[in-house]
Amino acid sequence: MSMFCFQCQEAAGCKGCTVKGMCGKEASTAGMQDLLIHMLKGLAVLSEKNYDVRVGHTIIEGLFATITNANFDDDRFHTMIFDAIKLRDELKVKVSDYCDCDCLSFDPESITDLETQAAKVSILNVSPNEDVRSLRELLLYGMKGVAAYAHHAMVQGYEDESIYKFLVKGLASMTKELEVDQMVGLVLECGEIAVTTMALLDKANTSTYGNPEITEVNLGVGDRPGILVSGHDLKDMKQLLEETKNAGIDIYTHSEMLPTHYYPEFKKYTHLKGNYGGSWWHQNKEFASFNGPILMTTNCITPVQEEYKDRIFTTGVVGYKGVQHIPERDGKKDFSQVIELAKTCKAPTQLETGKIVGGFAHNQVLALADKVVAAVKSGAIKKFVVMAGCDGRQKGRNYFTEVAEKLPKDTVILTAGCAKYRYNKLNLGDIGGIPRVLDAGQCNDSYSLAVIALKLKEVFGLEDINELPIAYDIAWYEQKAVAVLLALLHLGVKNIRLGPTLPAFLSPNVAKVLVENFNIMPIGNSDEDVAKIMG
Repeated sequence: MSMFCFQCQEAAGCKGCTVKGMCGKEASTAGMQDLLIHMLKGLAVLSEKNYDVRVGHTIIEGLFATITNANFDDDRFHTMIFDAIKLRDELKVKVSDYCDCDCLSFDPESITDLETQAAKVSILNVSPNEDVRSLRELLLYGMKGVAAYAHHAMVQGYEDESIYKFLVKGLASMTKELEVDQMVGLVLECGEIAVTTMALLDKANTSTYGNPEITEVNLGVGDRPGILVSGHDLKDMKQLLEETKNAGIDIYTHSEMLPTHYYPEFKKYTHLKGNYGGSWWHQNKEFASFNGPILMTTNCITPVQEEYKDRIFTTGVVGYKGVQHIPERDGKKDFSQVIELAKTCKAPTQLETGKIVGGFAHNQVLALADKVVAAVKSGAIKKFVVMAGCDGRQKGRNYFTEVAEKLPKDTVILTAGCAKYRYNKLNLGDIGGIPRVLDAGQCNDSYSLAVIALKLKEVFGLEDINELPIAYDIAWYEQKAVAVLLALLHLGVKNIRLGPTLPAFLSPNVAKVLVENFNIMPIGNSDEDVAKIMG
């Protein structure tokens, strides 16, 4: 096989991609990502006893760059690998003094050397035992999600050394022969760190931009040229809005950038026009029809099409061969090229009209706590259904739309992440003024859903979070969703339905452990699942 990757929900045949990634990733890129992870393990070994914050920063950037749909540029990975080797040399210690792993022990002189080494460190070669491989990969993918959230917080000036030290510990553990219970313990510890990281990012976002508020977001377009911003990075959005406030152009959000509209800090920019389109996998058609430039701030880029290749830009960890990249220099980015291009483009082609409502993060929902609790006690609200997570291309994801439509009118859907695009434009009504879809924001804002659940547990005087009238029907696609899942497990949540398929990287034995301890189950038929949820 040319490659092996099974880190996302689209893994070919629900087993693994062996020739080219279903995401569009080439075999050469998969090899470079495997080698970068191998390098990060080596740096973790060196830093486990002599921690260096530079290793922490290198790890979160490297892990983030390797998540699905983040970076497809081999040259960028070459640079990251050589930077890891340079950092190793600056640390002035020998890997052999710490372990017999060959991580970082070679000195390549060319790209060819990297390609030769990459062939030796694929997942199957490094962890031939299926169960060991499964536990290591479950931990690794959870850590990739943690790294992404930690990186979001770091760029806004918020850091927690304990997060970096856990990532060091977790990566270093993959070079050791551990007992199964030790590996399971690390996976669960990753869930704890995921909660810590999401709380840190929540603090970074709300301290910088204010607490999200109930907001109506426009779905139509104006008659001025625009820039479309996709990904997740709020700092990039803030800088772009500031630089364009007198430029005669409008700014639109796409996919996971929709929650930008909920923050008070962004409401003062009248040229933040609205949200354009849906979730990440629609971008081929939506980017083409937008007409203006597109800025990809974080993961979720798909193979770039010719119709818009000359007007899409990447920044941060995102990369795509042949696409213009905007680097950061001295804490700022120069978006002037994007802005000048926008001025020459025609206005976006309208896709839809109307408005959608969001902004139900924990602070806003807790402000409505009395109203919510009264509705539960009166029986007006019978059940909350958490339908957070990722969207994706498979037809089977229509299941989540069907569930939303078939849930009784005395249920409320709690959501975060791009999974909401399966139902957030449906006319599901409200319960006594409380919308039946409460959108907390981006996937990292799943933390808000945990805070809400814990507050309800406290209000109702319950000892177990699973006694709440809350069901979990989670859609997953990539590694941020894995981190959120592990966070829920750490909080003691059980009976989670996960779909549209269970992860390919779970071996039968590891899946059995999760089923026996947490009753994780695959989604099924929408009619049957709705009946079980309400039962």
